[in-house]
Amino acid sequence: MNAFGVQILADLYDCDPAVLDDEGAIRACMIEAALRGGASIVSQCFHRFSPHGVSGVVIIAESHLAIHTWPEHGYAAIDLFTCGETLQSEACFSYLQDAFRSRHHTTKVILRGDRLRADAKETAR
Repeated sequence: MNAFGVQILADLYDCDPAVLDDEGAIRACMIEAALRGGASIVSQCFHRFSPHGVSGVVIIAESHLAIHTWPEHGYAAIDLFTCGETLQSEACFSYLQDAFRSRHHTTKVILRGDRLRADAKETAR
């Protein structure tokens, strides 16, 4: 990998609104997803908003796994950033899709710091 890290943005649609509005369920699912992906959990923080919605982050040695939910729309935005090459992102997202009962999803992959790495290689020549 020529980048410092990889950030994967997942949009989960048509999810179970009850699950997306349950802070305890979101926390448990995010921690389980990190573990299934082989991450080393460092810390975590979650918050339920009024009247609805949950935001949270699992800090992992490899970087972070974050979520923001809109239960009223059946939607969850998930962000996985990893600096290493050992994390199994597909295992994380597959678990979360099932846990939130998502019927449709999209993902985007972004390489972070790849220009910095390319510049460093140019300077070294």
